[in-house]
Amino acid sequence: MSRLYDDSLYRFDAPQTSYWEATAGDAKVNASPLSGDESCDVAIIGGGYTGLSSALHLARDYGTDVRVLEAGHFGWGASGRNGGFCCMGGTGLGSSGVIKTYGAEAARAYYRTQVDAVELVRHIAVDENIDIQMQGDGELDTAHTKRSYERLKLEHEALTRVLGIEAELFDAGEFRERFYDSAEQYGGMLVRPTFGLHPLRYCRGLAVAAARHGAVLHDGSEVIDWSKGDDGRHRLATRGGTLRARKVIYATNGFISENLRPEFSGYTLPIISAIIATRPLSDEERAAHHWHTEQPAANTRRILNYYRMLPDGRFLLGGRGHGRGEPSGQRQTFEELQRALGRIWPHWRDVEIEYQWLGLICFTGSLRSVIGQTEDDASVFYGYGYHGNGVANATWTGKKLAAWIGTGKSPPLPEVIQGLGKKFPMPQLRFKYLQLGIAFSGWLDRRGG
Repeated sequence: MSRLYDDSLYRFDAPQTSYWEATAGDAKVNASPLSGDESCDVAIIGGGYTGLSSALHLARDYGTDVRVLEAGHFGWGASGRNGGFCCMGGTGLGSSGVIKTYGAEAARAYYRTQVDAVELVRHIAVDENIDIQMQGDGELDTAHTKRSYERLKLEHEALTRVLGIEAELFDAGEFRERFYDSAEQYGGMLVRPTFGLHPLRYCRGLAVAAARHGAVLHDGSEVIDWSKGDDGRHRLATRGGTLRARKVIYATNGFISENLRPEFSGYTLPIISAIIATRPLSDEERAAHHWHTEQPAANTRRILNYYRMLPDGRFLLGGRGHGRGEPSGQRQTFEELQRALGRIWPHWRDVEIEYQWLGLICFTGSLRSVIGQTEDDASVFYGYGYHGNGVANATWTGKKLAAWIGTGKSPPLPEVIQGLGKKFPMPQLRFKYLQLGIAFSGWLDRRGG
């Protein structure tokens, strides 16, 4: 299959050497590769948050005969690799951009679903007894320059006065006293609701819950062919067998195989995001930067960094990747993240890095997440494109897709996320677009914007 990135990013039989994999706990997912010729009412392609939330809600709430096909193990993809931010967002536009593009009323409707999405994850974790290692109750957006603090003030105005989202603004001194200090700290904003979690424990917990309620899970089952028979049933072929289904949910996000269905070709742009995690920091090391918060955080750079202090005292730092994921690009990515760690938090410059890994997030041509039914085939549903905010958004999307199929009626959906949106012009040039965008954003960041 043709892929945008290096083949090393698509080795479904090889787990990432991540901190999450090393601390995934003892939850056992009842799954096995698809074998022989099987059938079901609803087949789901993709065993991440979207697919597993769909499966959980279909099986638990509607008694649907549902199966999930996952190419790797459950949690192999972005759902087991991300930074563990259960937060609002889901677009590449920001709150001001959503308001400008869709209008205040549509933006408010969208952000209400964002709050609901965060709370949905919290409720699922409690209801299904999933140990997600929850931390904090909000997200810190840290101004990395004086000019970016002025931009943050405008964002705060949009969130609180237009969208009705809870947010607090702090100058540099207040921010230092309440949260932390660094070489790039000029004040910040705390936005609620948001919390940190262990993403792989959450993903596996969803899988365990879905199976407990009757969903059938197949790991190691990459879909390599998708056709539809004269009987109107879809035929999904893997290397081990075939699955026939009346309806299909396509939920592979940044790892989408565009050649399986032409309707999805050219709409997405996967982007590499990479993470490093240090050894546990001592109390003295944390005090050197006045760190006394469990809130997940990100800075205001256009090529942003996101970061958290983990429950065991390790510091997690993420950012964008270089190249197509080939070995040289991976080395450059991790070296740059280590330089960023030392630049922003000088007292931690020489702290050992114990874990490093990467994966793919998913942008769309419309810079928003999407949910819907294909125009030419009402039996095909989809949900993806979370722009790095998939923990909450994907879970919510999965629940809505389940309600759509389970009731036979489209649920109320905000205008912002309906339909496939815009296709990238000349999709074969998407990687070039990305390179130009990163170069321009980096130039703006260097100018202090």
